[in-house]
Amino acid sequence: GEGLQVKNWLAILLVSCLRTYASSASKPNILLMMADDLGLGDVGCYGNDTLRTPNIDQLAKEGVKLTQHISAAPLCTPSRAAFLTGRYPIRSGMGSSTKHHVLFWIGGSGGLPPNETTFARILQQQGYTTALIGKWHQGVNCESHSDHCHHPLNHGFDYFYGMPFTLVNECQVGEDPFLNIRVQAKYWLYSQIIALTVLTLLIGKLTGLFLVKWKAIICFALCGFLFFISWFSSYGFVRYWNCILMRNNDISEQPMKPERAASNILKEAISFIERNKNGPFLLFVSFLHVHTPLVTTEKFLGKSRHGLYGDNVEEMDWMVGRILDAIDKAGLKNNTFTYFTSDHGGHLEAHKQNAPLGGWNGIYKGGKAMGGWEGGIRVPGIFRWPGVLPADTVIDEPTSLMDIYPTVAHLAAGIMPQDRVIDGRNLMPLLQGKVQHSEHEFMFHYCGLYLHAVRWHQKDSGALWKAHYTTPIFQPEGAGGCYISGFCNCFGEDVTHHDPPLLFDLSSDPAEIKPLSPATEPLFDTVISRIERAVQEHHRTLTPVPQQLSEYNNMWKPWLQPCCGTFPFCWCDKEGDSDQKII
Repeated sequence: GEGLQVKNWLAILLVSCLRTYASSASKPNILLMMADDLGLGDVGCYGNDTLRTPNIDQLAKEGVKLTQHISAAPLCTPSRAAFLTGRYPIRSGMGSSTKHHVLFWIGGSGGLPPNETTFARILQQQGYTTALIGKWHQGVNCESHSDHCHHPLNHGFDYFYGMPFTLVNECQVGEDPFLNIRVQAKYWLYSQIIALTVLTLLIGKLTGLFLVKWKAIICFALCGFLFFISWFSSYGFVRYWNCILMRNNDISEQPMKPERAASNILKEAISFIERNKNGPFLLFVSFLHVHTPLVTTEKFLGKSRHGLYGDNVEEMDWMVGRILDAIDKAGLKNNTFTYFTSDHGGHLEAHKQNAPLGGWNGIYKGGKAMGGWEGGIRVPGIFRWPGVLPADTVIDEPTSLMDIYPTVAHLAAGIMPQDRVIDGRNLMPLLQGKVQHSEHEFMFHYCGLYLHAVRWHQKDSGALWKAHYTTPIFQPEGAGGCYISGFCNCFGEDVTHHDPPLLFDLSSDPAEIKPLSPATEPLFDTVISRIERAVQEHHRTLTPVPQQLSEYNNMWKPWLQPCCGTFPFCWCDKEGDSDQKII
């Protein structure tokens, strides 16, 4: 009887092992690649014939290309939050009611809330080894310098290497400052006025021109010094506070050396693929390219026809090729679900002197930071899975970056949270050609917490309507962007409110040039009233949540600053200078 029992236990164990093996064997590896600030018009397969992007173009030839792939926000932090959670940023508190629509400091308390469930968490629970390599920009700490409540490792990633923040000009020595330059200029002015006042009082006292007490001069000077220290301690050291690289919970470079970041990110991605080729794995490569200051290695400098920006795009495409080669060499091509996109449209206003440093959004109006116009939210969407997805296929249906969440959860046989609204839709039926239409009927285009536009995909007629409630005021007037301020704002005097809304038929006017009116479009009132009803229904699904990008959460707090030394002496280089050459 005992022998039989042991045999039964062994049989059960064997069946269990076989089931586990079969289950993991049927689950594809998942490779997600996201560019930063890449314009839709910068990629060859989306119509660019002057920039060379052969690797991205080849990916499209071998898979499915979406022409109407939409980000949930026109800026990094909220767009990436929506991508990771499958939910509009307003639901997680990652939309903003202030003029700061992204996280400004690693040493701030805002970030992706710990109670949000990312797709990495779902896949981790399904036995996937998960990694994020590259840019995060979703916060780090909540209450102390090492609680890491917003950190990738606290959001379902087993491994993290990269920037917890994002590239900014301050990361590269010699570049003009970028972070809040208007506020910095104001603080410098106030500091100079205070210094000049103290100097005047001092001269007056010493020459007998003013009857002023030494105590008053010292008090005024001390207040001015404290004011200067309070703002310069953050803005004067942005490179040390924000430009850091981390490996898991440890800082490996502070400040980072941006010229070797591309090499390190590429090495880390290839190493992860080689280490985990027995799978299943989720690898999210979040490129620092093509965000200003456009750090580009010598191999690619001056090689494109579009200056430094073009060089940077072509270097990123080469990196995509190297990562795909690693998948191929590991024998994983046919068992890897691969995706390439950008977090939002190109930054039209980016420039240095008179040289443009931003992307091109093709025929589409607007760009980065503009809530409703297509140029800020229409991005590349390319999928490849040989043998499962058709090759060289184009789909012109409204889809969202948020759709990746339910799609990869489905591929991993994961269970999505049932206690919250998920705005994304599983793309597999559409990608495989099993259905003709996207599940998205209405899509809501926010700028911070403000609803700027709504798209209605009228499936029965095939019409694609877009209503703009609010649009940014371009500067100078008639320009295609906000070139004076450098960024378009979402509210206040910087926008125009439209009542009735501006209405476009995107199927015949994708560039949004000819607004319709009741005189030119018989269905005008019907369409507007249907969209209004959808907005009301959508608003009923929203619940109040803490605002992660509030003024308080988005200010620098010394006690939250990650530091690899003893604060404020934060500098280290654990990467070493052994290999700075890009592999």
